[in-house]
Amino acid sequence: MTYVIQAEGLKKRFGETRALDGVDLRARRGTVLGVLGPNGAGKTTAVRVLSTLLKPDAGRAEICGYDVVREAVQVRQFIGLTGQYASVDEELTGTENLIMIARLLGLGRGESRRRARDLLERFSLSDAAGKAAKHYSGGMRRRLDLAASMISEPEVIFLDEPTTGLDPRARNEVWATVRGLVANGTTVLLTTQYLEEADQLADQIVVIDHGRVVDTGTAEELKATIGSQTLAVRAIDRSATPRLLAAVAELTGAGPEVDDDTGLVTAAVEDPALLSALVRRLDDEGIVAAELTLRLPSLDEVFLTLTGHHTEEPAPAGEPS
Repeated sequence: MTYVIQAEGLKKRFGETRALDGVDLRARRGTVLGVLGPNGAGKTTAVRVLSTLLKPDAGRAEICGYDVVREAVQVRQFIGLTGQYASVDEELTGTENLIMIARLLGLGRGESRRRARDLLERFSLSDAAGKAAKHYSGGMRRRLDLAASMISEPEVIFLDEPTTGLDPRARNEVWATVRGLVANGTTVLLTTQYLEEADQLADQIVVIDHGRVVDTGTAEELKATIGSQTLAVRAIDRSATPRLLAAVAELTGAGPEVDDDTGLVTAAVEDPALLSALVRRLDDEGIVAAELTLRLPSLDEVFLTLTGHHTEEPAPAGEPS
């Protein structure tokens, strides 16, 4: 089987809103497919279709070779789903939450306890196994939620914006957990509006906006579509910023931008050799740089180029995500 997840031409409408308008998705085994887009782009709708919770109006999709509409029962045997918010019972302990879900899935008492114990250890929650979930940190709750989705040992996991509302430390904990899942052969479809998250985790990224796929590729491939790098330079002496700005403008032949708060000057460049020329120019001008880098475009810049807006743009009223 070439692809564990395969969807072609998915369409779904909610009234006058086209939540999905011909979406194609593919993911190979043991990889992370990142579906990147703002609120209202159609990411959650795509997950609901692929996880058999919603029937598409048109198009088709397969998980592990089974059709998500005609063979939904079989598909559910291969998948786990973690939504945007933790679904655990806050009054139950970590162990009790996992045992309850295992029992609901039809496992016996002994097997349920064994599976709960193994998963709590795997997700670094053994020390909190006997604590009520309401006393868990945000990162611990998300890890418990991920552990719950692994009770049935699925081959495919859908993570729908799993780090929404988490602080940076908790987000890093979830990222480490996702990397561990993939290292063990699990295929992950990750929806996110966080550019850094897609950059960090995804082997392939699908950029989706207003229900349509606008581009796809690795993070590096998507960044290369802009065709230029970004020069960033900042003078130690802020009073030298006007001269720095003039030097960058002359060398690049473009209109650089300057951050009034930090004094950071940035400009798009085509030729990496310009960096050496700028170093010589700064030396001639007597300007000491506190920061001087040449980097590929960020995913945020890619998204802005592809769609005309940032991922943080709020969804239109009433539009599903």
